[in-house]
Amino acid sequence: MVASTLVAMLCAHLLCFSGMFLLISRRLPGNRMGMDYFAVGNLLLALAYILQLAEGGPAWSVMSVINHILTLAAPIAYWLGAMRFFGRQVPLWRPLILFAVAYGVLQCLVQWNAGPTARYAMLAAMATALFFAMTLTVIYGVRTFAKDLYGEMVFFALLISGICVLNALKFLKIVDDGLDALHMDSRFQMIFYIYMSTLATIVPPSIVWLVLRRLTDSLRNMAARDPMTNLLNRRGLVDALKQHFSSRNPGPVRLLLLDVDHFKRINDTHGHQAGDAVICQVADLLRFNVRRGDLTGRIGGEEFVAVSLDADGNSAIHLAERLRTSIESQAINVADAGDPLRCTVTIGISPPFYGAQGLEDALRQADAALYRGKTAGRNRIESAIAHASACAEPVQQ
Repeated sequence: MVASTLVAMLCAHLLCFSGMFLLISRRLPGNRMGMDYFAVGNLLLALAYILQLAEGGPAWSVMSVINHILTLAAPIAYWLGAMRFFGRQVPLWRPLILFAVAYGVLQCLVQWNAGPTARYAMLAAMATALFFAMTLTVIYGVRTFAKDLYGEMVFFALLISGICVLNALKFLKIVDDGLDALHMDSRFQMIFYIYMSTLATIVPPSIVWLVLRRLTDSLRNMAARDPMTNLLNRRGLVDALKQHFSSRNPGPVRLLLLDVDHFKRINDTHGHQAGDAVICQVADLLRFNVRRGDLTGRIGGEEFVAVSLDADGNSAIHLAERLRTSIESQAINVADAGDPLRCTVTIGISPPFYGAQGLEDALRQADAALYRGKTAGRNRIESAIAHASACAEPVQQ
């Protein structure tokens, strides 16, 4: 009686959160972050437990076959939902239908050749293997695609490994005790249902928390980036520099300020579509040429920055020259324009600075160097340090 009450409460939890996930998914146009898949997973698992209550115990029937299919299809739906959450575009219904047909046939073969005990043991073994694979996937994700969710992924790995262990123990008990091990009021089954009820209470709010975190991270990222080029804006640069200088033993930072030469003439002659194409081309080349870990940003109409982290003066000059020659050599194809366009940039290099608060001064000095480069003929590199050295008066003896 107690076990039946626990299972009924578990079904109620699953159905309620299935509806919640579905409602949330409809509020997420475009990328639904897998919430519709999680809704299906909850619904399938709830239906499996409803059929288990209706059966009353181990049996060989169409209801039992469907119950076993739903029991394993639910975590598959969760797995596919997790893949959607992390940006993988995977289908839902085709894999579930193929699995349902294959596992239904497999159940019939095992029942006819080895009996009901083997069929229930197979269910426990399949669940163990499935949750073990899910645990390994989550652990792999902690080190790769889900580094930003380290704590949450470790938490989910612990929960999923708990289901894996319980299903492995169930398999051993079925092998030793037969179908008597599946009596709903047995001590082991009570522990199993209590654990599953706990999961049904903890996991859905945790999934909602992950979605909210992704949404807030996305909004924060949008606020820190230029919408046309997806490069960092001024606010994003400050935040990234604060993060860099909060690390252990950060080295000096040098800022390169790039300005597209004669950009107004490009807009006036070829139109704003050509100007936008130039902006996007420079942004792509900027991303391509900087070192991994360096920062790139757009802070004005045709003004870009590259922030070289932990770099000496020669490295900054080499990077600037690589950027200048790369932009100069790349043709830009614009619709309705005759010949491909070519553009150049003038680059000013700031002195090194050692804190995020030095960004504004570095921009000012790099801008002054850039202005000198514009005055001297454009398509060139000017360093604030070199100018300061040239202007320094010799010490009188």
